[in-house]
Amino acid sequence: MRKWLLLAYAVLFAFPTIAKAINQDSLWMYQNYTKKEVYITMRDGVKLFTSIYLPKDNAVKHPILMTRTPYSCAPYGATDFRPLYRNHYNQYLREGYIMVIQDVRGQWMSEGTFVNVRPFNPDKKGKKDIDEASDSYDTIDWLVKNLPGNNGNVGVFGISYPGFYSTMAALSNHPALKAVSPQAPISDWFIGDDFHHNGAFMLADAFSFYTAFGYPHPRPTQVSPPAFKYYTKDNYKFYLETGALKNFSVLMGDSVAFWKDLYAHPTYDAWWQARNVRPHLKNIKPVMLEVGGVFDAEDCFGAWQTYQAIEKQNPGANNHIVMGPWYHGQWAANDGTHLGNVRFGDNTSTWYADNIEVPFFNYYLKGKGAAPDIAEATIFITGANKWEKFQQWPPAGMTPTPLYLQANGKLDFTKPITANSFSEYVSDPAKPVPYTADVHSGRTINYMTDDQRFAARRPDVLVFETPTLPQDITLAGPVVADLQVSISSTDADFIVKVIDVFPDDFKYEEDAPAEHRRVPSVTYPMGGYQMLVRGEIMRGKFRNSFEKPEAFEPGQPATVKFTLPDIAHTFQKGHKIMIQVQSSWFPLADRNPQKFTDIYTADDKDYQKATIRILHDAGHPSNILLPVLNVK
Repeated sequence: MRKWLLLAYAVLFAFPTIAKAINQDSLWMYQNYTKKEVYITMRDGVKLFTSIYLPKDNAVKHPILMTRTPYSCAPYGATDFRPLYRNHYNQYLREGYIMVIQDVRGQWMSEGTFVNVRPFNPDKKGKKDIDEASDSYDTIDWLVKNLPGNNGNVGVFGISYPGFYSTMAALSNHPALKAVSPQAPISDWFIGDDFHHNGAFMLADAFSFYTAFGYPHPRPTQVSPPAFKYYTKDNYKFYLETGALKNFSVLMGDSVAFWKDLYAHPTYDAWWQARNVRPHLKNIKPVMLEVGGVFDAEDCFGAWQTYQAIEKQNPGANNHIVMGPWYHGQWAANDGTHLGNVRFGDNTSTWYADNIEVPFFNYYLKGKGAAPDIAEATIFITGANKWEKFQQWPPAGMTPTPLYLQANGKLDFTKPITANSFSEYVSDPAKPVPYTADVHSGRTINYMTDDQRFAARRPDVLVFETPTLPQDITLAGPVVADLQVSISSTDADFIVKVIDVFPDDFKYEEDAPAEHRRVPSVTYPMGGYQMLVRGEIMRGKFRNSFEKPEAFEPGQPATVKFTLPDIAHTFQKGHKIMIQVQSSWFPLADRNPQKFTDIYTADDKDYQKATIRILHDAGHPSNILLPVLNVK
């Protein structure tokens, strides 16, 4: 969840012209700002460490823009400045914002006990009843009462885990809090964010994150925990050779409490439900701007779901969503021109900053300019490579349209009429399907748009494809996989991938802008490219209930129906739509032993092969329900 920041910095220093601008902006910040470090006392007496960057200009009153983070507000020390000038945050400095960054309770230099995605308490009564909303309230209250030269208006924003704290701030109901932007926020860690997708454990992200993040801070500290030492830089090899999930607990050790919690709650029980923020998003007072990336491997779900929960439970709320073609946090990384091999034309990140985020805070916190022209939903449509503004999301013109799996690897919008038709494969946990063709040490950010030809060539991946499209088809909204299956065992996972197949003669323009020539994507053979547009996993035993898993009856037909995160993509004329179905996605997701059991306590010997059948006949019409936008 911190990778986006490191990558953003790497992008910045890749180009000399940007580095030169950074030097100038760094000097300007030191000349025009001072830094103050304070401890702010919460209602229960716990003190939270807070870094405050104050404009030296006293001629006008200044708004406050705050981020609360578990990742440290470093650097520490009144003369060491955080490099806020490195991306579009530099505009906030030039606008004279008071910038505030706080270590949340129990992290780094703050006192107290840290709790992962601390549940919201809607019934706080006394000073001992605290949550992240109350910590936000107490911090905001201190800032507006104690910072000289502030104008009494506060905004909160943050990306990833700080996006969760932004959502919590919106629930504080402090009267000074005028505008909040949760960006790639966590919303539900069992259903769709970060560490579980539809009950399947996202192993690579969880293990790499908690071996770096999960160790407790018994007292305030500026020292990071030691890094976990992997014996190989091939993460497929590492995760496969480590074996069953119980073996990862041995590597993790006893110090990371949340790792134990993950294993102790294998179903969507009351513990997980208490950490689902969506039911609490009521009585929202600030203006809201949810931001996310349609290719965010971590919290794409959270951005869509936070927006939709606020919409549903706050009729008439001033609530907006922006979704760009981005990996996790790419909108704050300066370069939004491409992801992996796929290009988006213009720099979508700078467009967003200049046209959405900065005008949003300027108007609601400074009263600058007219009300910004921000639509209910501002969505970048990949494929067509253009921003679209919608009055609602999903758009009013969207029609759920089934695309049926057919015999011989065909896809068609008409229902199959044949009998006893199916496609099958053998899923072997000893040789799981990789999520990318590359060898790498960490989970990549590019896999969300990766070429899927490597997977299409495996015998344990089913491939279904339309004929060449005679006209454009735009999808805008959630995708629903409705599979009719039969398996030889008592459990299995189902991964459905929606893929855009490029024409064999496709290539990007030779006179592409210079910045594209600095990235490897220029030389990649794009003819026949199978672009992953959306992929998602469903743990089969949760097909009817996340609270009460059910075994499959071997050899008997069953329905596996689940919703993939929303999509915004145009399949252009001359392209094809492809659907791939498989039962492993490794090491992105942990391996299913393919027997009905508690996977967290399963032994290596419990993992077994299974024959998976996807049925596609008149009585069992497997289909993918596509959100087809009727373009006028």
